[in-house]
Formats: sequence, C-alpha cells, structure tokens
Amino acid sequence: MSSHQSNTISFGTDGIRGLIARDFTYDVVRKTAQGMADYVSYKYMRTEKPSIVVGYDRRFMSERFAQTMAEVLAANGLDVTLASAPLPTPAISLLTTKGYGLGVVITASHNNHYYNGIKVKQGGRSAPPSVTAEIENYVAKAVPMKPGPVPVPVKNFAPAYLEYMLAKAPAAKLLGKLPGIVAMDFMHGVGAESAGTLFNSKNILKLREKHDPLFGGMSPEPVEKNMQELVAAVKKHKALFGAALDGDADRFALVSDKGQYMTPCQTAPLLLEYLISKGGVNGKVVQAVSMGYLTKRIAKAAGLPFEEVPVGFKYIAEKMLYENVSFGVEESGGYTWKGNLPERDGALTALLVMEMVIKTGKPVSALYAEIEKKYGKSSFVRRDFTLPKAIPNKHSFAVKIKKKLPKVLLGHKITETNTIDGLKIILDNDWWVLMRPSGTEPLLRTYAETDSQENTRKFLDLAFKLVDMKQ
Repeated sequence: MSSHQSNTISFGTDGIRGLIARDFTYDVVRKTAQGMADYVSYKYMRTEKPSIVVGYDRRFMSERFAQTMAEVLAANGLDVTLASAPLPTPAISLLTTKGYGLGVVITASHNNHYYNGIKVKQGGRSAPPSVTAEIENYVAKAVPMKPGPVPVPVKNFAPAYLEYMLAKAPAAKLLGKLPGIVAMDFMHGVGAESAGTLFNSKNILKLREKHDPLFGGMSPEPVEKNMQELVAAVKKHKALFGAALDGDADRFALVSDKGQYMTPCQTAPLLLEYLISKGGVNGKVVQAVSMGYLTKRIAKAAGLPFEEVPVGFKYIAEKMLYENVSFGVEESGGYTWKGNLPERDGALTALLVMEMVIKTGKPVSALYAEIEKKYGKSSFVRRDFTLPKAIPNKHSFAVKIKKKLPKVLLGHKITETNTIDGLKIILDNDWWVLMRPSGTEPLLRTYAETDSQENTRKFLDLAFKLVDMKQ
C-alpha cells in the first residue's frame, strides 16, 4: 500500500492510504470517487453499469469519507448504496458477489489511527492490478463533480455477512461445545461490530471490542509486539487459544494455549494440516514468497502442487479464481481455503481454529507439537531496515545481489534463488532469507526462517551485509 501526495493518487498493494488531513483528505476522496465514476462510465459505455457498494471501518472520519465517496459516485448517475454501519472489509468483498459489481471500503487496515485509505473490491476479492491501474489513470485526470442534493440509499449489510459466515464456518453454531474459553482480541477494530452475533457465547472472552478511534494508542495490527494484552488474557483465563483481528478484520493472528504468539509460518501449517485431515483437499497450496517451508513440506507429503507468488493477497486471489487452489496464505496473517471467497477473513479463520480445537479435542500447542515432530521447527523473523535512499527497481536490486552470492551461506549450499519479489535465497536444508526493497520508501524488508531464533538472526545479519555490499 503506498502513501501519496494530493496531486498523485497511486494504488499500492491493496488500494491507497495516507495521513488524514495531509495525504488523505476530502479532496483526495472526491478526486478518487470521480476517477472511479469516469472509469465505470467509460468501461461500461455500451453495457449496463455495475452497482457500487460503499463501506467503511471504525476509523476517525471513515463514515464521513464514505458518505462523500458515495455522493460523488451518485452525482455521476451511478447506482450506489452506502453501508449503514461499519463493516469488515471481507463483508464488502462478499457483496461484490451478490449483485454489486464494485465495492469501495474506507479503511487504512492495520495502520495507526492517523491514517485512512480506500480499498477497491471486485468479484469477491481486491480488484486486480489491471483494474486499479486503469482507475488510477482516470483519477489522475479527474475533475471532481460537486454533488448536489443526490440521495444515497443506505442499507444494513450485517445480516448478509452473518449468513455467509454461518454457511462457511460450522464452528459458528458450535461455540457452546468449545471445551474452554477462547480469547478474541478485536484491537478496537471493525471485527467487533459483528462479534455480538457471530461470537455470542459464554465461551468467548472479548477483548478491546469498544469503539476507539485511537485504537488504544497502538496500531490495530496483529503482530507480536501488539499481543501483550491477548497473551496475558490467555494465560490468566487458561484459554484454549487467543485470536486477534486487525483494524478492518481481514487479518488474523494466533496465540497458543501456552500464551505463545504463533507466527504465520507456524499458523498456516496448523490450518493446512487440519484441512487435509478433513479429507477432500486436492488443490494447489499457494503462498506469498515471504512465507515458510512447513506448508511446502506438508503440501509435498500430501501430494499437493505448491506455488509461491509475490507479496500481496491479490496474487493469491487471482490464483484461486483461475486455478484449483485448496489453500492460500500470506505472511501478514491473511488466510483462505477452498469453498470461501478468494479473500482473507480474520473472523472466518478464527472460527476454523475453533472448529479444529472442537473436532480434534486437542489444544493448539499439542497440535503444533505434532506439526514440529512431523515437519520440523520454524523460527520466523521479519526485520525492516532503513536505507540511505529508496531502491526503485526491485528486480535489478535482486539480480545485482544474486551475482555476488557465494555458493555457501551459514555452512549450507544455496540451492535456489527466487526473484519474483525481491531476492529469496533458499539453502539445501530449506532455510531461507528474503530481501524486499519497498520501492517507494528507503526501506528494506527482510524475512528469514530457520530452525532456531539464533540461526534466523544470523541469517538476517548476513542478509544485511549482502545488501550493504551493494549500496
């Protein structure tokens, strides 16, 4: 996701995002809305124009920005409906499979409270890059129409999302059968809006569900540093596990019954192994290049095809739409599996873990111990470095470092290098490190996975030295 200045509105990994009142203003919303309206008017010049649904999260000003977006679209003669209350992003994705050709969400996802943004949805997932690139071109030339008194219909979409969840997640009807408490941390985000109906059980302990535009003073991102309250609650209440959702409820993070934060490289194998154990899984396992080796080993053991794609859930979504994919995962906590939308959904993932605990009768720690025994240990760490200047071309960066690589790193031969998104180096024992320049900021994201924290840190240190040589 890229930030932008008011004169350049660019769509990043999943829409646009910026600082409220500086980069993200009413003018930016109006210009983006006008660009979208121009895109729709031109694209569907000879056919029926798609209906558009506009949703928003719990952030400061989200509802007002959504109203502005809807008014500009309506002033252009488009059929627009505005959500009557904050909704999880996956709910808007769902609506683009139920009569709405396009969905717009006012959200900055997991970013700090002083950010807001816009996501565009189509066909049950994030609009593909070809669509957002076209919209971006129209936005650049857009002259916002000043909306007159155009009424915008408002609708409560919560029942449609609840119906979908109940149909896709058997555990939603079995919460009373949980053999203990599950701690759900909504991080003051929009996931709490559907909590009353979806997670209405004495077995669910709800944390940070109150509406707080400041998100309790931290970013609503379900990463380890933000999990202290959830970890403490799991230990105090001897919970079966803890689950956290991000600000717009499409991401999920897991804390085991022992109070241990589980990285996505540990959570994904748990989910995949359980889905395979249920039977009927025969499609490809697709994961972001920043994900780990346990899922790859499980796929191999089950005889399932396996593929890595660039970082960004949209790449997984595209595979799900056009290929037989059984499971998709990205490193930031986005999970999906066959039978669902080609979209990540934090609440749906939480319900799958509840089902797993109910059906197996085992706590998360015991289930993960079985994974380690069968497929090995995973210690995954992500570390971001600030660079002297931005690296604009990811591929040339990767090729330059690749040319300088020795044959052996950390005592192991390099068996594979992958340049689909930065440079991923894989050793003969599956250990790997990925170096991804931001492209827009002077930032290098590095990710590594080995069998121990010590080895992973060594690998990340080594990666930094390799990059340093290049600077």
